[in-house]
Amino acid sequence: MPGAIRVRCLEALGEREIEGLSDVLIDCVEGGASVSFMLPMSRAKAEGYWRGTLESVARGERVLLAAEDAAGTIVGTIQVVLNQPENQPHRGDIAKTLVHRRARRRGVGAALLAAAERSALGAGKTLLVLDTASSDAERLYARHGWQRSGQIPNYALWPNGTPCATTIFFKFLREGTRPEGAATTAENCTDHPPERD
Repeated sequence: MPGAIRVRCLEALGEREIEGLSDVLIDCVEGGASVSFMLPMSRAKAEGYWRGTLESVARGERVLLAAEDAAGTIVGTIQVVLNQPENQPHRGDIAKTLVHRRARRRGVGAALLAAAERSALGAGKTLLVLDTASSDAERLYARHGWQRSGQIPNYALWPNGTPCATTIFFKFLREGTRPEGAATTAENCTDHPPERD
């Protein structure tokens, strides 16, 4: 499966992309992921979120990446939030790292993370920050060189309404380095051509 994964930059969303991204978001929330949404997770709520995200992409505030399987089905997504305060022009945030439950443990998260790091570096970012409430995600980030900064208890709610902690991670990016897990074809949202393996 990892060899069949293609990560591409989404600068415009057609109905197929909206539907695929919504399927992933709904699956993750229904699976218990704390990613800003509460149950019940309706399709209208998911589609509204992705349409708003596209507006942010169009303004140049974020990069939206999607992982597709060999059939072209969207199985995961990640975002790099580029728009930061003026005293933090070097920093970006990783947001909404989502992988459909049927595609987990097959390298999709690693491929998305590597593509996000490349896109951030291409946009001039040298520091990335993220938070997660998932122990599986914590292991993924640690394997790929992210540093654990600490945990905040009762930071948010699980989709069922119970409180959950979040763990903060950061990673410094360096020009000329290849992000770990970059073994898939990826289209970057930067002016340079995508890496090909």
